[in-house]
Amino acid sequence: MKFVLNVAYAPIEQLCDLARACDEAGFDAMAVSDHLFHPESLETPYPYTEDGAPRWQPFTDWPDPWVAIGAMAAVTERLRFVTSVYVLPLRNPVQVAKTVATAAALSSGRIVLGVGVGWMTEEFRAMDQSFEGRGRRTDEMIDVMQKLWSPERVFVEHHGEYFDFGPVEMRPSPPTPVPIWVGGLSRPALRRAALLGDGWISDVHRTEELQQHVAAIREMRDDSPRAGEPFAVLGAALDAHTLDGYRRLSDAGVTHAQTLPWTLYGLRGESLEERLEGIARFGEDIIAKLG
Repeated sequence: MKFVLNVAYAPIEQLCDLARACDEAGFDAMAVSDHLFHPESLETPYPYTEDGAPRWQPFTDWPDPWVAIGAMAAVTERLRFVTSVYVLPLRNPVQVAKTVATAAALSSGRIVLGVGVGWMTEEFRAMDQSFEGRGRRTDEMIDVMQKLWSPERVFVEHHGEYFDFGPVEMRPSPPTPVPIWVGGLSRPALRRAALLGDGWISDVHRTEELQQHVAAIREMRDDSPRAGEPFAVLGAALDAHTLDGYRRLSDAGVTHAQTLPWTLYGLRGESLEERLEGIARFGEDIIAKLG
């Protein structure tokens, strides 16, 4: 079991301090979220709460993930960074491939690209991107990026439904293959993770729910050309707070547990000091003991 700190909603000025603390405490990675803005009047219901209200308040910091990752990678040595999740179909895949490859090259390959298809129609409208068809566009974008990341000194081209170019070469290339983890709970999202991804990113669930989702993904992957390849599961569980809880999570198929460690010690995380204390204690109480 590996552990990932989620820094969604964290003030931007805390990020580098939190990254250093995670590096020292033994965390495997930090998860960085993605939104372009928060509308004054949000028309689109948030899909992961019962009432459709988002989990954050207006004027929460949403830094650009790749600028933030670059800054945090510069002050850490072994910590990895995963976008959880980057709204891929808002962007052009050639630009994303360039950004991710550069971040991977400068961080010695400490990058995981976590992607999702997005849910906020206002963002798509502002970026002049179609909300409809975003799933198919995402599938093609993954193919485009993997071509452009080729480590071979060759020209590549792509002629698809949404994107057409070539022959081109892009440098720098990532020093190691960039894992792509796919987020989402719909059947198409789980299938995308199973067939095109190297891992899956959950929302917040109970261990039993995570086990059911993982089983569904495994069944689809075992019946695909990628059967037998390594597959990561980044899961967040409401009922895993102890050593035994995390062991059950591992038995359910979760390889990486996403956590806010200060909440396990009754700390609200309202200050940097509380967050740093929670990270350090979690490193001693959980990470060191699970090895």
